[in-house]
Parts: sequence; C-alpha cells; structure tokens
Amino acid sequence: MLNVLQLIPTLDRSGAEKQMVLLAKGLPRDRFRVEVAALTRLGPLKAELDEAGIPVTLIGKRFKVDPLALGRLTRFLKAKRFDVVQTWIYAADTYGRVAARRARVPVVVTSEMAVDLWKGRSELAVDRFLARWTDRVVGNSNAVVDFYRKAGIAADKLAMIPSGIGDEEPPDVDPAEVRAGLGLPPDCPLVLFAGRLAEQKGVETLISALDLLQHVRPEVRTLIVGEGPLRPRLEEKARAFRLFEGRKVSFLGHRDDVPRLLAASDLLVLPSLYEGLPNVVLEAMRSRKPVVATAAPGTTEVVEDGRTGLLVPLRDHPALTQAIRRVIDDPELARSLGEAGRARVEAEFGVGLMVERFAGLYERLACEKGVMNKE
Repeated sequence: MLNVLQLIPTLDRSGAEKQMVLLAKGLPRDRFRVEVAALTRLGPLKAELDEAGIPVTLIGKRFKVDPLALGRLTRFLKAKRFDVVQTWIYAADTYGRVAARRARVPVVVTSEMAVDLWKGRSELAVDRFLARWTDRVVGNSNAVVDFYRKAGIAADKLAMIPSGIGDEEPPDVDPAEVRAGLGLPPDCPLVLFAGRLAEQKGVETLISALDLLQHVRPEVRTLIVGEGPLRPRLEEKARAFRLFEGRKVSFLGHRDDVPRLLAASDLLVLPSLYEGLPNVVLEAMRSRKPVVATAAPGTTEVVEDGRTGLLVPLRDHPALTQAIRRVIDDPELARSLGEAGRARVEAEFGVGLMVERFAGLYERLACEKGVMNKE
C-alpha cells in the first residue's frame, strides 16, 4: 500500500481543485492511503474531503516567498513518510517539489492543467529546473503536453492523463423557476458562462458577441458566473453596450450552484484563448448541454465541431454570435449536440478512467523506486 499526498494551493471550487478531489476520493483504499495538504488556505471543497474521511492539512503559506512555509511543508513530508507526492498549480508545484526533494520522497508527480501562456521566462525556467526532481509531469490534454515539451521538459518526463468527470446525474430543476428566481423571463433562451474572469477566458469577446446578439435576438439572456480581476472592466463594457437593460447579461459572481444553473440553461459558452481540458465543458456535456466554444488549445480535444458542440475562431465575436444564435434557433441541433456530448463523456472522460490511470502511474513509478512492497 502506498502513502499518497495531494498538494494544492487552496480548496476553492475551481478546475484543478475539483480534479484533485475526484482523484483523492477515487483512489482505491486497498491500494492507497491518501491525504491532502493545502499550501495557502482551505476552502469549500474541504467538506467533500472530510466526508470521504481524507485527512486535510493546512501548511499556511502567507507570502509569495515564504521560507517558513517551505520548512513546515518539508517537516510534514518527513514526518508522514509519503511514498508519492502529487502537486497541482504553480505555487504548490514549486514548493512541493523542493520540499519533496528535501524530504526524500521517492515518487514526485506534477499535474499541469492548462496551456500556461501566462508563464514567462522565469516561471518556465523554474519548471525546467524542477522537472529534474520530478518523475512525471502529467498534462491533462495533448495540447498541455505539447506546450511543456516545447518549453523544454524532456519527453520521457511527460505523460498525458485526461481530466475526468463524475457520473452524477444533473440536478432535476424547473428551468422556468430558476429563471424567475434570477429575475429573468421564465421562457427566455438562457446562455451560461462559468469560469474565472481573467484574460485567458476571453469574456470580452463574449460581451462583444452579446452586443451583436441583442439586436437580432433581444430575448436571449446570459449568465456570467465567476470572479476575477477583469470583472470591473467587463461590467463597464456590458454597461456601455446597454446589456444590463432588461438584464440581458447578469454577472452572478461566485456561485456554489453551477450544476443547477447549467441544468436550467440552453447552452454553455466558453470563449477561451487557451485551456487544458476544461472541466466546465465536461460538465456541460455530461448534462447533455450543447457547447459553443472557441477553438482553443485543449478545448478542441473535447469539443468536436458539429458533433458535440460548435467551435469558432479565437477572438472572433461575430462568429461567436452566429454560433450562439444557431444553437438557440435550432432545437434539434441543440439536442443532437447534447446527446453526442454525453455519449463522448461517458466513453472517454469518466472519473474512473482518470483515477485508474493515475493509480497505475503511481504504482509503476513506485516499483521503479523499489517502494511497492512497503506495508
């Protein structure tokens, strides 16, 4: 049996955090003892881990450079004698790999969840350096693996394991009731965006598309769920386009009921500039919702244009408008896209497949290090 730690900066409800929780909960208990550590702070996902009986430790990193937190993490790894440490997101990737090296953890795995175009020379140099202390850098899509290969990570260090999605059925909701609760007409076509309000997600393109859409389909309403640094700018742009009139656009901020909102919506839109393997798209496909998205790296490995969704060029708001309108105007197209999306998720992106791939990777690497027979 292997002792495994999942290390991540926070337990907020975001893509990497959700994947980590699915993995931690899904690893077979007869083969793995699993713990989770949050580098910076806890969050709402802790409740799921508590319910599953998975120990959670807060390391308490307070500053961008925090040697005391690194020391605490190193001592924690030494005391627990983990066989495998898996890190998620840049801060945990950095602190976790340094601490694992100092604590002599046998197997170190790092998850990369996006084509991280935000990383500059210094961040990529850190990644290349720490890859020498890493047994595998796992991307969740071919696009992510290709990005890190081109960034200088050796091919034999890289692996690809797609993100997984749970098999829970979408909540049973009354769409008209959900709309009414948001102050919207009960029969309006409803578009949903859910994600961080940051440059990567391309929400400015969506706002421009909705400006065009309001002139041809003024009954359409759009929910924008999420927080981020661009929210004030996006709201100002929506206000300039008069999209707040009649609540054509609603900024809802952070919500814990995204599955409910998704179940009540007619389609999901994701206008990103780059992705890894977007969780929200998998969730929409599981819920039989059509997806309109940009042909961003990562997204194209989930959405098949014309089969499970519609893809448009990056930053092309007229094309995005046209695609949204096409789905709204053609209920049969929307239905067929949603059904095909559900079938693809079930066949290729089930959480069980993701968990077993990581479990197999841990055990192969542990065998190579001679720690598989540890009791």
